[in-house]
Amino acid sequence: MTFNIIILSLFFFIGFLLNSSSAQFIGRNEFYAHCSTRSNFTANSTFDSNLQTLFSSFTSNKTANLDFYNTTVGHGSETIYGLFMCRGDVNQDICRQCVADSTLDIGSVCRFSKEAVDWRHPCLVRYSDRNFFSTVTTMPTLRLLNPANFSNQAGFMNVLTFIMNQSADEASKSAEMKKFKTNAVAVQFQTLYVLVQCTPDLSSADCRRCLSGVIGHFRWCCDGKIGGKVLYPSCLAHYELYPFFNSSTPLLPVTLPPPPALLSPPNPVVVASVGVLGIFIRLACYLLNSLIKKRRNAVLRQKYFGNESNNLEPLQFSLVTIEAATNNFSDEKCLLGRGGFGRVYKGILSNGQEIAVKRLSKCSGQGAEEFKNEILLIAKLQHRNLVALLGYCIEEQEKILIYEYVPNRSLDYFLFGSTEGKVLSWMERCKIIGGVARGILYLHDYSRLKIIHRDLKPSNILLDDEMNPKISDFGLAKMVAINSQEGSTNRIVGTYSYMSPEYAMYGQYSEKSDVFSFGVIILEITTRKKNTSRQNESQYVDGLLSYAWKQWKEEKLLEILDLNIKEFASYNEVIRCIHIGLLCVQENPDSRPTMATVVSYLSNDSIQLPLPREPAFFLHDGMKPNTSGSKESGSIVEVSMSEFYPR
Repeated sequence: MTFNIIILSLFFFIGFLLNSSSAQFIGRNEFYAHCSTRSNFTANSTFDSNLQTLFSSFTSNKTANLDFYNTTVGHGSETIYGLFMCRGDVNQDICRQCVADSTLDIGSVCRFSKEAVDWRHPCLVRYSDRNFFSTVTTMPTLRLLNPANFSNQAGFMNVLTFIMNQSADEASKSAEMKKFKTNAVAVQFQTLYVLVQCTPDLSSADCRRCLSGVIGHFRWCCDGKIGGKVLYPSCLAHYELYPFFNSSTPLLPVTLPPPPALLSPPNPVVVASVGVLGIFIRLACYLLNSLIKKRRNAVLRQKYFGNESNNLEPLQFSLVTIEAATNNFSDEKCLLGRGGFGRVYKGILSNGQEIAVKRLSKCSGQGAEEFKNEILLIAKLQHRNLVALLGYCIEEQEKILIYEYVPNRSLDYFLFGSTEGKVLSWMERCKIIGGVARGILYLHDYSRLKIIHRDLKPSNILLDDEMNPKISDFGLAKMVAINSQEGSTNRIVGTYSYMSPEYAMYGQYSEKSDVFSFGVIILEITTRKKNTSRQNESQYVDGLLSYAWKQWKEEKLLEILDLNIKEFASYNEVIRCIHIGLLCVQENPDSRPTMATVVSYLSNDSIQLPLPREPAFFLHDGMKPNTSGSKESGSIVEVSMSEFYPR
């Protein structure tokens, strides 16, 4: 009997905690303000006066019939950008009152902040001294949840994710001024209600991107909870098991299997005991599942990475996280490109960080070794001109690499892609050449390991939003000892037109192999011509190296320039770059400069350059690589033609 009383007491205490926690939800008169500490203003200043003018405009007669309004007040450094947005289902009277209350509260709570956002039921008020209009803002983030769990949590979250993404698609494509959508769906004899909304100044693509970030938060904050909301300054998502919005939204035909029925009315004391026992069982199952998953991940890491497995544990992502970030690997919304080993997707993590996700094909055994190689090598490298590896996923036969997202396309696209696209200026080309050179120098001389990339080419050089280059794709890279100069292999992989002759013919690679590839890239950047044969150009039939060498001997270098830069380039700089490129592609690797020398050539034009010798032409005169001289028997030749688009 005493035991039952204790159990009942625990049960009611837990119930009390659950009920108390539900006060986290925004009530009719509750508000959540975030006051930035970045910059402040003083009382009675011009900024103070402009802010009061902004608040007055929010509640003036001209905005009385609006549910969204943005405006600027002031000039120069005293300019204030502000907006308000009401939830798409509320009437004008409620909207107007909410905005009036919010401006009053935010003006008091954030009295001297130059930037603030206030969430209140059912409106948003925001202002800043920085222009945030038509821009996705994900911070600060407000998360509110109901602590009670749904009985079938996994199934519930599947339905929630599905209906949230469907609603986000519809809201972002809405032709109306409101980027707003509500939906309702049957879930285990109950109805799930969802609402999503963006500020209408966002484009459709930006609205969908913002909502993807918000939806991704639900896996972290509200997994299996019966209600929750996540709010960004630019968008929001909310769900409940009751109709919290005003709408005649039809019920969608999606259901989950019902729970087992009880055979007879239970004894209350038994219910209490079972309830507490259920909590402990649930906790035990959660801990057990976590341990099983951790053990399974450890076994997989050991299988793939051996002694390095423990060091790589912090980089391991769960498949659920990656699926949420990429909208379940949506080709329509997130696909960036396809390659020989799989596909690349753009994703958004729950914290709003943009990522590039390289998903290797499950049926491709060719990419497994490259997958392990890239993680083991690039995880230890850090340089502004190398693409950063953020992590990986090995789960349910999936092999996935997660990189920083680089917004512009690859160098290959800008040189040889659509003629209607952006043409690189000479200054941009110089920046790219210098950045790639510094990235290779880091790999050869300054990283913890000496790395030979072996697959340098324009499609593996990505460009960020400021056109800074980042070397990517280390699947074919080789690590050599710090005091070692070269290595050999019987597996020759790469792209012929960028291979050094000693590697293509004999499997011998060294730092000078990368120098050769870099020389080809310099010549391609300055001429905007590929290092491949073109039968329709008689002077160019033997490839770019032969063509450039011929023009060098005839002192006609300016004739090989890209026509788009002739009028704007410094001819001395261009000729020097071509000269350096020819030095890098000399047939004898000992005649090629090191990357340290190349960087000094590029950064100091007072250094006198040696005369180049004839480059290697064998890749363009119909000859095949000769593997008979390889140090190992049974040599094979593989050519990787993976062309990944931007990440």
